Amino acid sequence: QVQLVESGGGLVQPGGSLRLSCAASGSIFNIYAMGWYRQAPGKQRELVATVPSGGSTTYTDSVKGRFTVSRDNAKNTVFLQMNSLKPEDTAVYYCNARGSYISLREFDSWGQGTQVTVSS
Repeated sequence: QVQLVESGGGLVQPGGSLRLSCAASGSIFNIYAMGWYRQAPGKQRELVATVPSGGSTTYTDSVKGRFTVSRDNAKNTVFLQMNSLKPEDTAVYYCNARGSYISLREFDSWGQGTQVTVSS
């Protein structure tokens, strides 16, 4: 089983910044991709950004130029640097990791979520 532990959420004023972190642990053999999703009240969960092991990062249009996703492969950790935050960025942010166990069985795991609130 893979555990994802997120940190870094909180309350910030519009225009401010936050940095989210997510560390994966468990019997991991390989992580194909890590990323962030978010879910605002009354809305469906949506992709924010992903970073595969060997490819280009992907961002939803609304965060391009403001958010940056990165990975530390050695530590199985993914980060989300969020700048110029807007009230519409308010949501619960979830970390996601897809990969394979040492047994080569695949996994698709989620973190518990961290609240990001952008408000004056």
